Amino acid sequence: MFDRIDLHVDVPEVAAADLALPPPAEGSAAVAARVEVARAIQTERYAGHPGVHVNARAEGELLESVAGLDADGHALLTQAAERLKLSARGWHRVQKVARTIADLAGAEHVGRSHLAEALGYRRIALVR
Repeated sequence: MFDRIDLHVDVPEVAAADLALPPPAEGSAAVAARVEVARAIQTERYAGHPGVHVNARAEGELLESVAGLDADGHALLTQAAERLKLSARGWHRVQKVARTIADLAGAEHVGRSHLAEALGYRRIALVR
């Protein structure tokens, strides 16, 4: 079974002038290492939950407990859900993406910045 795609990111064509710029601060190997660490965190987090090994598979109470939105985060997501007309499925997908962003950042809890980034990806997907 395939996982659903939770976000879309448009990647513009690279201009010739951009090729002369210095390399990014974080190279591909560093990003790959962060992804590997985040996947290991998720595997450990869901060890006692059969069929769940990554945030994308978490549902219901399990998702609510791992996303752990504080009052500010809940308010942000509620406001965004109204503005973007998110369905219940969309609400949960934003939480899953935010939890993954937090994992990639090495954060124990999902913060407003993680939610805001996840909502930004959602907004891009809705514009299409």
